[in-house]
Amino acid sequence: MFFGKLLPRDGNFFELFNDHGQYIVEGARAFVSMIQYYSTPDLREKYASEVDIAERAADKVTAEVNRLLHRSFITPLDREQIHSLINAMDDVVDLLQDACEVMALYDVQHINEDVQRLGDISLRCCERVAHAVTLLPRLNEAEVTEAALKTCEEIDRLESDADRVMRSAMSRLFREESDVRELIKLKAIYEHLETISDLCEDVANLIEGIVLENS
Repeated sequence: MFFGKLLPRDGNFFELFNDHGQYIVEGARAFVSMIQYYSTPDLREKYASEVDIAERAADKVTAEVNRLLHRSFITPLDREQIHSLINAMDDVVDLLQDACEVMALYDVQHINEDVQRLGDISLRCCERVAHAVTLLPRLNEAEVTEAALKTCEEIDRLESDADRVMRSAMSRLFREESDVRELIKLKAIYEHLETISDLCEDVANLIEGIVLENS
């Protein structure tokens, strides 16, 4: 009876990963909507608030995963893999919130197409992360293993796309922006958005390691 209490319920960790992945996507979608409606203050605040809500919900999931790790005798994956994965996922949604705060603190007045492009890539990366996580419980199936590795490769390609957009945006910014304050603001925003895709790639690398070790 005692050891039974130590064992996790079937799928508990995987369910929590899935929950967190959905909060990442919700936060990313709200962030992209905030960019889309940035010139409308009420909608901008509404979507920024939704990013905050997703980040707080994701934090609760992360805390629950860490609690479950401490009280579980047996885990479906290596403990360090579970700990690293949930924290890497949490870094993504934390940075989405940070990007919102940077825009507010810097009093950004307008959003250009480069910010929109980077935001769109960030969202696609986040959606791929959430999808990859859903595949973890079925790594014993060859087609699922292949799908997980393919999804990780897609995230890698999106991260490369973000790098290219970032380089182009920076080049254009330093050539065309004469207002030093606006240059500083946009440079910080570009860097935050490009880093979101970097963090998604970190998650993909962890998932790839889990897949190769457990398939």
